[in-house]
Amino acid sequence: MITKPATSILYSLLKDGEKRPLEDIINDFSSKIPKSMHSEIFSALVILLDDTPKFLKSTERLVAFALIHHTYSPLKSSTNPYLSLLKNTANDEKTETFERAFILHLLSSPTTSPVMKLSPADFITKFDPSSHRFPEPPPPPPENPLPKPFNSLFKNTAIKNAIPDPDIPRGCDINSPEFEFPPPKIGSGDRSEAITGLLQTLSLDVLYPHWTRPTPPRLPVLDGELVWVNPDSTHEPLWDTGMCADTSRGAAVRELILKALKGPLAPSQQEQVLLELTSDPKLVYHCGLTPRKLPELVENNPLIAVEVLIKLMNSPEISEYFTVLVNMDMSLHSMEVVNRLTTAVELPTEFVHMYITNCISSCENIKDKYMQNRLVRLVCVFLQSLIRNKIINVQDLFIEVQAFCIEFSRIREAAGLFRLLKTLE
Repeated sequence: MITKPATSILYSLLKDGEKRPLEDIINDFSSKIPKSMHSEIFSALVILLDDTPKFLKSTERLVAFALIHHTYSPLKSSTNPYLSLLKNTANDEKTETFERAFILHLLSSPTTSPVMKLSPADFITKFDPSSHRFPEPPPPPPENPLPKPFNSLFKNTAIKNAIPDPDIPRGCDINSPEFEFPPPKIGSGDRSEAITGLLQTLSLDVLYPHWTRPTPPRLPVLDGELVWVNPDSTHEPLWDTGMCADTSRGAAVRELILKALKGPLAPSQQEQVLLELTSDPKLVYHCGLTPRKLPELVENNPLIAVEVLIKLMNSPEISEYFTVLVNMDMSLHSMEVVNRLTTAVELPTEFVHMYITNCISSCENIKDKYMQNRLVRLVCVFLQSLIRNKIINVQDLFIEVQAFCIEFSRIREAAGLFRLLKTLE
């Protein structure tokens, strides 16, 4: 709130617009009013300049605009909080013509303008509206990057802490002699007392509605939460029994799996890997075998590949291993692995069907007759094993397998598979 002595000084400077030059008024304001009070003073002046009816005379309004502009002109346009007020007033066609021209003079040349040598009264007297042309409105100022004040959720319902008298016609100047009703009175009733009283009480604060709401109910306390209300020291620490465990066995399996990817292992080495995986099935997750390396293990050591895949059946990555297995080149070892898996675990039906389809496609696409006949025999023996062990329902692939048998009917194993299909049909 503005102190009473500062209010008196400010109002006397506003009234000096009748006789003193603007530069003298600005100098007195800078020397007599401390900077710590500028924010409150200009907040009140902004309300008086925007309010209807107009509480300030024309000369007092010019002084107010000059003080606001001079105080904040050293700032950049993006940080000047009152630049938008000056530009909006200068661009408003409802504003008095001399007032718009005065603000444009301030914005164009604030320090060297001859207007600063004149008093506001002299400026109004000498102003010629016919000789003044207003430029096109400038673009809107950039958004103020300064921290914005707190915005209440009820901002749209807020009202100013000072409102005009409803009996005063809108747009009427209370200083006009034609106004037949007395203006609002504060203090003893004279105009000076009214303006100084408004300067002390006005601010940018607004009045928000008070909303009464009941205290929210407390949530019910669950039984499991009570133990944390008063924690005691009866809880025992939980130890990770796997910490600092001997990992030498896992290291040995990893080393043997690495050798198995490069070539066939010796029987004793194969037996050691199978024994280690049987005694500790979790070692399969730490042996270093990834889906990308599976084809190498299948071709070099199919028995170890079967054991590893059986141990990985409950792994979330088993579908990736199946995808690699079904898409690898068909060979005796890959069919051996799939055949052993079908008898040991329950494989997904889609995987088995897709593997059979890929085997048939591989036989049809191979160019070498000798290798083609050899692969056809292997596939026919593989399919007969699956059918006799009831691993697959031959009706699901009947047409595809029958066409395969007819295409390679010259081969004895294909003819035998065809006779088996006819007996099942």
